[in-house]
Amino acid sequence: MSVLHQCPFNSPRLVMNKVLSKSQHEGDGAVVRRGIGRMELPRLDPFLMLDYFSVTPPAGFPDHPHRGFETVTYMLQGGITHQDFAGRKGTIRTGDVQWMTAGRGIVHSEMPAGEGTHKGIQLWINLSASEKMIEPNYQELVSEDIPSAEQDGVEVKVIAGESMGLHSPVYTRTPTMFLDFTLNPGAELHQTIPDSWNAFVYVIDGEGVFGFQGCTPITSHHVIVLSLGDGVSVWNKSSNALRFVLIGGQPLNEPVAQYGPFVMNTQSEIEKTIQDYHYSKNGFENGKSWRSL
Repeated sequence: MSVLHQCPFNSPRLVMNKVLSKSQHEGDGAVVRRGIGRMELPRLDPFLMLDYFSVTPPAGFPDHPHRGFETVTYMLQGGITHQDFAGRKGTIRTGDVQWMTAGRGIVHSEMPAGEGTHKGIQLWINLSASEKMIEPNYQELVSEDIPSAEQDGVEVKVIAGESMGLHSPVYTRTPTMFLDFTLNPGAELHQTIPDSWNAFVYVIDGEGVFGFQGCTPITSHHVIVLSLGDGVSVWNKSSNALRFVLIGGQPLNEPVAQYGPFVMNTQSEIEKTIQDYHYSKNGFENGKSWRSL
């Protein structure tokens, strides 16, 4: 639940750290701003990576594997066409979300759908040891099926979790909230967050004051790591709209072993995953022979 115009929190969350997402090259000619998964912020349990991507054909993310976690792709502009080695294919467009559980193994491609520049956010969420080898799964919501509300100059799109009394239909194996907020000039927000969850903000556009009113405004493309507490307050004191995503999740508190797109609990499991992928077995059976179109 969110409450506006008063601070209802016993333990308000404050800004613990902020990291500017800097541009780097990924995939085949694509440019991403990596906020989580870089030296300054390697991980934020259960989150492994956060990219703000910008892709213009012929650049993209051609055939590549995953195991042991989930990827969430949220389109801000344009579209991305996804194909995988099990024959699944589809395109997500502006405002749509794809919540992909890689589980025991997926090989797929993510390429721009048409001309122009395509922008979005991709989040990697770790899976617990007991769920790393489950069958792959997809949840996809088109923009009009994502719950949304507007109240006192604050608009929210509830991609996962709950806000303003609305619940997302997305099932999160690792309990997660993913909220897209837009605050008009002069608006304020007070959003509850489960006390024990790690949470962060990624500022998409504009600038905002986070935590308490006396803070310096934080501008676009910053990741803002929040302290623990039962909620966060945000104020838009500027003359332009402020847009950001608020993302939180229940920590797994498990060891993490990672080798690129493979995320397990131990190094021996990583070595086995590399073998499985190389020899096309244990979830990667179609991996060697499949090519995206």
